Amino acid sequence: MKVSDLKINNMKNPVGYLMERLSCSWKVTETKAKDQKNVIIEVSLDEDFENICFVKEGALLCQTGEVLELSLEPYTRYYTRVTVTTDLDETNTSGVSYFETAKQDEDWIGKWITTKDDDRFHPTFSKSFSLKKTKNIKSARLYISGLGLFSALLNGQKVGQEVLTPYYSNYHDEVQYLTYDITGNLKEENKLDVSLGNGWYKGRFGLRERKENFGSKFLMIAEVRVVYEDGTVETIGTDESWFYKGSDTQASDIYDGEIINHLLWEGKENSSETAVFTSAEGTLVARYSLPVLEMEELAVKEVIHTPAGETVLDFGQNFAGYVAFICRQPKGTEIILDFGEILQHDNFYNENYRSAKSQFTYISDGKERIVKPQFTFFGFRYVRVTGWEGELKAEAFTGKVLYSQMEITGHIETDHKGVNQLFSNTMWGQKSNSIDFPTDCPQRDERLGWTGDAQVFSGTASYNMDTAAFYNKFIHDLRTEQKKLDGILPGVIPVFEPNAAIFSSIWGDIATFLPTVLYEHFGDKSALKVYYPMMKDWVDKITKEDKKRGQKYLFDYGNQLGDWLALDGRTEQSMKGGTDDYYIASCYYAMSVAKTADAARILGYTEDEAIYRDLHENISKAVIKEYFSVTGRLCIDTQTGYIVALYSGIYKDKNKIIEGLKSRLYKDCYKIKGGFVGAPIMCRVMAENGLEEEAFYFLLQEGYPGWMHCINLGATTIWERWNSVLDNGLISGVLMNSLNHYSFGSIVEYLYRDVAGLKAIEPGFKKVLITPLMNQKLKFMNTSYESPYGTYRVEWEIKKEGNVHVHVEVPFGCSAVIGLPFYEGEVDEVTAGTYEYDYKPATDLRLLYTRKTLFKDMMQNPKALEVIDRISPLLQHFLGSGDEEFLNESLATLEGMSFLGFSPDMIENLAMELTKLAEE
Repeated sequence: MKVSDLKINNMKNPVGYLMERLSCSWKVTETKAKDQKNVIIEVSLDEDFENICFVKEGALLCQTGEVLELSLEPYTRYYTRVTVTTDLDETNTSGVSYFETAKQDEDWIGKWITTKDDDRFHPTFSKSFSLKKTKNIKSARLYISGLGLFSALLNGQKVGQEVLTPYYSNYHDEVQYLTYDITGNLKEENKLDVSLGNGWYKGRFGLRERKENFGSKFLMIAEVRVVYEDGTVETIGTDESWFYKGSDTQASDIYDGEIINHLLWEGKENSSETAVFTSAEGTLVARYSLPVLEMEELAVKEVIHTPAGETVLDFGQNFAGYVAFICRQPKGTEIILDFGEILQHDNFYNENYRSAKSQFTYISDGKERIVKPQFTFFGFRYVRVTGWEGELKAEAFTGKVLYSQMEITGHIETDHKGVNQLFSNTMWGQKSNSIDFPTDCPQRDERLGWTGDAQVFSGTASYNMDTAAFYNKFIHDLRTEQKKLDGILPGVIPVFEPNAAIFSSIWGDIATFLPTVLYEHFGDKSALKVYYPMMKDWVDKITKEDKKRGQKYLFDYGNQLGDWLALDGRTEQSMKGGTDDYYIASCYYAMSVAKTADAARILGYTEDEAIYRDLHENISKAVIKEYFSVTGRLCIDTQTGYIVALYSGIYKDKNKIIEGLKSRLYKDCYKIKGGFVGAPIMCRVMAENGLEEEAFYFLLQEGYPGWMHCINLGATTIWERWNSVLDNGLISGVLMNSLNHYSFGSIVEYLYRDVAGLKAIEPGFKKVLITPLMNQKLKFMNTSYESPYGTYRVEWEIKKEGNVHVHVEVPFGCSAVIGLPFYEGEVDEVTAGTYEYDYKPATDLRLLYTRKTLFKDMMQNPKALEVIDRISPLLQHFLGSGDEEFLNESLATLEGMSFLGFSPDMIENLAMELTKLAEE
């Protein structure tokens, strides 16, 4: 038995974070026990637990987030351990973890400092200081912030490994400061150097051509706090004794890139100047951002010499970060790196970055260095190298992958290479768009916190990674804006013009959907309590505006973004699809109200729950009255219209909605039409409403539009548009066209929830439903998910002889209801453990086709074509003509085409043979 993975507020050993609430979680592994019998949580002021300041004990302590009612002191490291006794009377204690508070309410000794008004260069602030020779240091911390971005060196060594600090905030309201343990880095004589870059604070940022959105001056503040063994404290803060001079950073910008010029000051005066006192607009707050780190490294896959005479590095993978290289270039050499996502006509290309220059320039002073930027990042696969003297070797360059430090918790592997690539593409899209906050894209002149993208992807994201602390920061940022906007949860942050804040469903509904996803995945009730006011204010804002119009119980006003980038709009390149915006908005209004009512129930807010249940009922009635016929037919005849009806549960007659969706798919020749609303949930909704075969079809079909089509064109991440790249390899446009935009990757939640069949019944996945869907086109699926309780595994395989093997693992403290497909045994309810099932399915899963299989799916199978040609030359004639409508027919639809000469007997003969074909 082992007790491990202790976390405080979903983080391991957090130092210097905002700790307005305190929750502890842990896992129990390597045991045959099923559940906890007793738990003891201890918090101590020392690592040996001789000075214990808090104890909590009980059989029902929450493994996914037990609240610790502890009054915290500033500047204090607390040590934690958890002892668990199981139902088999095993007892074990975890290793020691810790968390450390920051300054809390303590006054700052250090002051904000800046440069003189007429200084326009990037500064490095410096302070030399001595420590007492006669005293031994017990601990030392650096509390620091700098705007826009800072990078600190202590005695020539980088402080910490984080980049892009102090991260994004609405700096008008608050500025995060970070805490670093520098105990082992101090000497008797020390020097602290802090370099600053523009970053989000004063560089270009936002949808419009603007910079200095938050400020126009470089600012920094810092304190070195040294505690000696005798208990005395010495603090060195930023003041008039600090000096600054120009750094070698000539320019820096999130969008445009960075210039490091080691000859910038050659022949120029760069004398030390005395720092100038200043102030910052925002309040200094302890950090809530996870560390952004160089999480992975990628080698150059190929050095390409293009027809245009360029030298281009291909990393083989689209990602976000930057390139580090070993420079041994002569003095004065100017090396320029340009970044792009795709080649065009085999040449370098990045016009879809719009106005973002996306360039890194390095001017050498002749010294050998490992070179990389400090104050920017790029989204790219390809790098054009200009100015390199001598032979350029691939091994001199390394791709540094940046994203917020999150544990990868999900894994999917199947027999289908395309599905495996889809999972990889989605994971890379998440990594690339998780640099401190969830962004739409990492490369062009945007990289903003679009809430609709984050909302639709949050379920997939939370299977893929431990997103609890990451999203907690994003929710903090969202709530900061919402409180200033009278309850509007804006469509994008930051909000530079409050009167222009986007007030739209789907995007604003992140206020209720994201807390619901987090509670489902991580089971932390204390976090839900923090998020509840955001949920409540969002739905109350919609209701308040509706009441001004006489309370129609509809969200049928305002400028809605609708089914963004759907293909059934005025043109395929239109921004919005053809589904009625207000219908979508009203359905999501109902769902948001229902989620708020659910949260109220969980938190014990009975009056709120009653109010929101009643409101949900009235909204549902109003939607049905406005958008459904008297017989129950949905009047919004689009794919997304039907999918939203089924997703929201708002309809008169569910069967009519399903039949309407089937009819719409047929009319659309089984081509995806949905955008950011419909497509992310379409396979999940179909699979959960009796359309499993259709769901598999849309997942796996290789024609345009579709997930496999993008992959076959070389996608290594998820594209913003279904047609971001055309079949000829050319990009479809540059106005709004990212090749690393995760929204359509939301389909991966369907792989976890439905194809693997792993759904939460109780929060934190304490109890799950395991009902996998099987299809011979995958043959096997291996899925694992590291829940807050431990690892779930669902693995299934269709054997060559026709039997099915299923392997299930349920972690300690959890249970599962297992319902296997085409299984004649009972539904199995199990507790923690490993379970194996081998059985002969009631339906032969090796068979390739059913009566609903589209003929175009048979066209690559010689045996199917032989059957068709032998039994029905007429059908072969129609199929051979390439007529798109006919290729999208099936045996089932052929039954209504007797007027073309397809007799019932001929159709039955075809069915008898085609539905018996199996892959050899």
